[in-house]
Amino acid sequence: MTWSDDCGRSWSGPIEPFKPVTVEGKPGLIRGAGLTALGGKRLLAALCWVDHSAPDLPFFNEETEGLLDTRILLSRSDDDGLTWSEPRLMDTSPFNMPTPLTGPILRLPGGELACQFELNKHYYDVRPWRHASVMMFSRDGGETWPNHTIAAQDPEMRVFYWDQRPSVLTGGRLLNLFWTFDRRDAAYLNIHTRESSDNGRKWSPLWDTGVPGQPGPVFPLSDGAIAMPYVDRAGAPKIRLRRSDDGGRSWPDGGELTVYDSAGPSQTERKSSMQDAWSEMAKFSVGLPNTAALPGSGALLVYYAGRATDNTDVRWAVIS
Repeated sequence: MTWSDDCGRSWSGPIEPFKPVTVEGKPGLIRGAGLTALGGKRLLAALCWVDHSAPDLPFFNEETEGLLDTRILLSRSDDDGLTWSEPRLMDTSPFNMPTPLTGPILRLPGGELACQFELNKHYYDVRPWRHASVMMFSRDGGETWPNHTIAAQDPEMRVFYWDQRPSVLTGGRLLNLFWTFDRRDAAYLNIHTRESSDNGRKWSPLWDTGVPGQPGPVFPLSDGAIAMPYVDRAGAPKIRLRRSDDGGRSWPDGGELTVYDSAGPSQTERKSSMQDAWSEMAKFSVGLPNTAALPGSGALLVYYAGRATDNTDVRWAVIS
């Protein structure tokens, strides 16, 4: 982890704040962390732990579509992130299967917290994969998570709403974006979205944004509009930004901003199966735009980019 106290002009040296822990006797690695400011000097980190007891196994089992055991750990800091508590396992019951994180814990109106993740299945489970995007809720600062909602799931299991990207907007409205995959046709659809006005308990019907690609979380602009970063893989991979003046109902392409252009070959392949989609993902060298809203308006946009999947940088831009 590294940080900046001068809007990105300089950065601290990297530190390793979270030590890997064993879960149910299995060693694991921490593959990602989402940080949430709780007020004052307090921070809460949601960590993605992955089983490392068999290091040679790939994360995704192409035969079964299962994942290595993936859990959520929580860690706290009371000194602006300088020191952290030992990570502890989050109870995601009734979801006792791999639960990859999709982003940081959200602070909702009234002080409630929401943890976001996906449902996968165990590595050697041969039953059909019943994917869902889920939110769990805590009213005691993250000590317990007794309630949950399904943020998106296709009952027919044809369309997978991957990589949910929820944002809390003015007035407490939640807008949730999804990287959308049709597994029958082995093809990506446009980004889909839905909204909630009651802290994520109930969700509107999904709608098609008309924007192709993989989204990042939206953020507000100074004129009342909202902006959405996304990965455009129609040709040379790009990080792009669109704005919406109607709360996310439409995202016209006029005035679209290109934040990063790889100027390289397309990384999209012809697919015939879910296995092909995972193989394609392993070759991506541009992606995962994430945002942190800045005071007032605008955001810090962070993403990875490079010319090859094993040669990438962490890049950032301030969007105002």
